[in-house]
Amino acid sequence: MNLVMLNPKHVVYEGEAQSVCLTGDSAEFELLDHHAPIVSLLRAGEVIVDGGRESIPIKRGMVMFNRDECVILVEE
Repeated sequence: MNLVMLNPKHVVYEGEAQSVCLTGDSAEFELLDHHAPIVSLLRAGEVIVDGGRESIPIKRGMVMFNRDECVILVEE
């Protein structure tokens, strides 16, 4: 999947990923290639790409996944 993480000032992360673990507002969840479309709020925690290849702390934000395109918007 193509993964893009943005904050109001710049691109935090951009690249290909096989999996993304996120801290949803209700529970943690993982997005994989070909996942069903989803939109979710995110709470404070970490976005973990490919089982730990990248670990990016966040305060809160939102994620949209559709057609193997994952866009994550986060606070600074």
